[in-house]
Amino acid sequence: MEPLLALFAEWWWIGPAAAGAGTVGWIGVRRSRQRALPAGTTTTTDRAARAWASRPLSKTAARRLELDAAQLDLQMARNAVTRGRADVKVADAEAVRAQAERAASRVSNDVVTAARARLVDAQRDLRAASAEVRARRAGVRAAKAMLPAIRAGSAPLPVVRVLAEHDAILTRWMAYETDTALAIDYPVMTDPRSPLLAEFLRAHERAQWLRPATPQTRLEPADFLAYRDAVRRAGHAFDRAEQAARRGGEQPSVEGTDAWSRVASDLAETAQRALARSMESMGRAAARNWNERGAKRPQKRGPDPEPRAPRTGGEAGGTPSRTSPVWPPPARDRPRPPTS
Repeated sequence: MEPLLALFAEWWWIGPAAAGAGTVGWIGVRRSRQRALPAGTTTTTDRAARAWASRPLSKTAARRLELDAAQLDLQMARNAVTRGRADVKVADAEAVRAQAERAASRVSNDVVTAARARLVDAQRDLRAASAEVRARRAGVRAAKAMLPAIRAGSAPLPVVRVLAEHDAILTRWMAYETDTALAIDYPVMTDPRSPLLAEFLRAHERAQWLRPATPQTRLEPADFLAYRDAVRRAGHAFDRAEQAARRGGEQPSVEGTDAWSRVASDLAETAQRALARSMESMGRAAARNWNERGAKRPQKRGPDPEPRAPRTGGEAGGTPSRTSPVWPPPARDRPRPPTS
């Protein structure tokens, strides 16, 4: 028995090694057979995957597609917050280590400054990720609120709605490509060298590549999410390009006068506005000056309570006396009583 155990302890690895070699050989033979297949030939696994993908999307899955995509988007945002918290901890540890090494005179102040800057960037990214989680929660609530209307048929399916948004963007873009008047008025919208239009063309190319063939095409929540975001980016890029073209490419109307008369009209309106502002300023200045002069002018006193005596000549030069009248008058001026 003991020799048997010793033999087993010495050669126990032969069984696992043989099993592993057999597995590797089987995988190699399978791959060689796949490479040896003629062009256009598919295996059973590929045919099953294509058959599953070609099956139409069920009504329940089509209705819940936006909700499932919103929940997936929320989960990805939460994962980003988790990564952000880890990045903040790592950046904080690096900042503490840099400060300790700076205290030991091993590194310079630039290393500490760079570590603190990375910490600030990580904290800013974490705040942005947290805000993104709140936005994604709002998207989940909106998708849940739309689900009863989609089930009742009063609202379109998520895929149909996104396809309609994509078609509306294409219609707006093709208007500049097919309408001669628009092409003349806004040549930037047909010039691929324009940076904003080039950005729209790139976003449109990605959205077109992710676009499902039909509204009934089976889409996973991640595929729907990618297509929806691509359509939104294409719409935002087209809005920016169109606004920039309309601001920079406005032309005078044909029904009005020529360009010089329009410039003259603008100058006349500007002059009238300046004249009106000047008259208003002059009126305010005159009113302010009048009020200041009225405040400085002495106020008129009311009548004296006692009647003033007639002015008489002075004793020496006969000048009128400006002193107040004496009351009662002297005895010679008093009326004498009648004698009996």
